[in-house]
Amino acid sequence: MDTTFALSADFGTNPSVSASPVVSISDDAELARAARHGNRAAFGRLYDRYSRMVHGILLARVPRSEVDDLVQDVFVLALRQLSALRDDGAFGGWLAMIARNRAYDYHRRSREWIELPENLPAADRRTPEALAVMEAIRKLPESYREPLILRLVEGMTGEEIAARTGMTAASVRVNLHRGMKQLRQKLDCEGRS
Repeated sequence: MDTTFALSADFGTNPSVSASPVVSISDDAELARAARHGNRAAFGRLYDRYSRMVHGILLARVPRSEVDDLVQDVFVLALRQLSALRDDGAFGGWLAMIARNRAYDYHRRSREWIELPENLPAADRRTPEALAVMEAIRKLPESYREPLILRLVEGMTGEEIAARTGMTAASVRVNLHRGMKQLRQKLDCEGRS
């Protein structure tokens, strides 16, 4: 099975987000600076560039049904806290940290559970294979989980992941390589079971 296709097709990304080429950090710094000074169009361009990254970070940590709402929460928080950004060139890493913290907050909040009837029809139309792969990815160490989801689900290149998250390109390559190795091992073990 082509894992990349299966995950992309079944988990997809926000349909309004299109793939964009890697943009230099200095371009993002200029946009962050303009956004900090009240330019909403600049913030909109940052949203276009970083929403896939935020989506992937959240998808690695929270249930899929919650991701889209949480992406919006992250950007609302970022807009409100933009004046706290000390280094405009670090916007991607700063936004990634907001996304990770929002995922942690999601798990900390208490939720009321309601028992659903057993005959409730299933709304999930994803393939069992894609669900198994996502479950296997979520069991990997965090350092591998996030880059794998950004690559396999969000379709970002290693270069884009590095530019958007603030990681070095070498770290991204190593984490993707090791993460794929562990993912293959987990899927092979589960396939034999």
